Amino acid sequence: MFLKLVSPLLFIALLLLGFSCKTKQEDASEKVNRLEEIRQSGKLVGITDYNSTNYFIYRGKPMGFQYDLLKRYAQHLDVELEIRVNKDMDKSFEALESGEADIMAFNLAVTEERKQRIDFTIPYTQTRQVLVQRKPEDWRSMSQRELERHLLRNQLELKGKVVYVRANSSYEQRLRNLSEEIGGGIRIIEKDNYSEEQLIALVARGEIDYTICDENVAKVNSTYYPNIDVKTAISFPQNLAWGVPRNADSLLTSVNSWLSSFKSDIDYTLVYNKYFRNRKSALIWKSDYYSISSGKISPYDDLIKKYSDEIGWDWRLLASLIFQESRFKPNAESWAGAYGLMQLMPSVLKRFEVQDKGSPHQNIRAGVEFLQWLNRQVKKLGIDDTQERIKFVLAAYNCGLGHVLDARRLAEKYGGDPNEWDVIKEYLLKKSNPEYYNDEVVYYGYCRGIETYNYVDQILDRYEHYKNIIEEG
Repeated sequence: MFLKLVSPLLFIALLLLGFSCKTKQEDASEKVNRLEEIRQSGKLVGITDYNSTNYFIYRGKPMGFQYDLLKRYAQHLDVELEIRVNKDMDKSFEALESGEADIMAFNLAVTEERKQRIDFTIPYTQTRQVLVQRKPEDWRSMSQRELERHLLRNQLELKGKVVYVRANSSYEQRLRNLSEEIGGGIRIIEKDNYSEEQLIALVARGEIDYTICDENVAKVNSTYYPNIDVKTAISFPQNLAWGVPRNADSLLTSVNSWLSSFKSDIDYTLVYNKYFRNRKSALIWKSDYYSISSGKISPYDDLIKKYSDEIGWDWRLLASLIFQESRFKPNAESWAGAYGLMQLMPSVLKRFEVQDKGSPHQNIRAGVEFLQWLNRQVKKLGIDDTQERIKFVLAAYNCGLGHVLDARRLAEKYGGDPNEWDVIKEYLLKKSNPEYYNDEVVYYGYCRGIETYNYVDQILDRYEHYKNIIEEG
C-alpha cells in the first residue's frame, strides 16, 4: 500500500538514500576496524629502515628514534610492538597499503603525491633537505673563507652536477623541481636499496660527489664524517610525519592524539636529543659494537657463533640470552651467586668442570652444555616442535626445570595442553599464588613466575631485533 502512494522518483530517491546511508555505515565500520584489529591482535606492526637514527643495535640493545617512539605508542595502546625493516620506500608503502604494516615510521616528508597513497599523522618534527658534499682534502688547513670558495652554496651551482638520491624519495622529487626552476641540467641518479646514510658514506669516501638528505640526519652523520659539509639547504622546512593506511581513521585519530600529547612532554625532547643532538654520537659510531658500522652484537660474537652450532641454535638467539643474563659482562655476579656471561650457578660450574668462571670461553661452553642437557630433558616430554621447545628450555634455564614440570602438571590437571608454551607460561604465573603452589601436583613450591614469563618474552623479542639488523652468518 505504501509503495503505491510513493511516486517513482521519490521511491528511487529513498532507495538511493538508503544505499548512501549503508555505504557510509560500511565506510565508518572499516575506519574503526583498524585500531580494533590492533588491540584484538595485541600487536602493532611498525615498518622502518635500519640506520643510525631510526633503528639500530648498540651493545646488544635495540635503539633508535623511530623505534623509541613506536615502542612508546605501543605501550600507550597496551600491545606488543613488531618491527619490520625495509630499505625500499615503495615496498614499504605497499606493505602499508596491503595491511601488512600498521604504521610507516621513516623520516617521511609529507607530500601531495604521497597523500594519494597513505594518510599522514600530525608532524612529529620539521626539517629541510640539504646538499651533502665533500670538503677538499686539505680542508683542515684552510681558513673558513677559503673553504667556502670550494663548496656549493647557491642552488644554481648544481646545474651540470650529478646528484645521487635514494629511489622513490622526496629528495628525487625536490631535485626534479629544482632542476626545472634553474632551467634544467641537474643529473639525478636514483639508487635502489640504498639508504641516505649509505649514500652519505659514498660521498665521504669520494665515490660520489653529492647526495641529498634531511638536515637532522645529515648533521648526525657529519659527526661521523667530519670531511662532509651539510650546510647548503635546497628546500624550505618540511613536515615529517608517520604514515598510516588510507581510511584507518580510528588509528589516525589515536596516533594524532598520542603524538600531540607526547610532543609536549619532556620525554619527547629527551628522545629527540638522544639521537639528533648527542655529542657522543661519534664515539658510538666508532664502537666495535655499534651494528651500523661494525655488524657486531658483542665482543664475544665469534665464541657465541662457535658454540651455538653445537646446540643447533641461531647464534643471535644465544646472544640475546647472554645479553639478558649479563649484558655481556664477563665478571657479572648475581645476588644468588650466579656468575659470568651466562650467569651459571656454582653447581652448574662444578658439573660442567669450569676452572675459571670468569673465562668467556669456559662460561659460554658450560652454559651451552647446560642448555643442551635441558633441551634433551624437554624433548623427552614429547615437545617435538623446535621453536616451541626453545621457549621451554629458556624458561627452565631461568627458573629451573622443576618449576616448568610443575606448570605442566598443573596444566594437565586443569585441562590445558602441557606442550604449549602459551599455556605453561600462565601456570608459571599462577605458581606465585598459594592456591596453586600448594597444590598436590606441585613438587617445587613457590615460583616468581612473572620473571620467567618476562625473561622468555624479552629474549625472543630481542632476538627478532637482532634478526632484523644482524646477518645470520
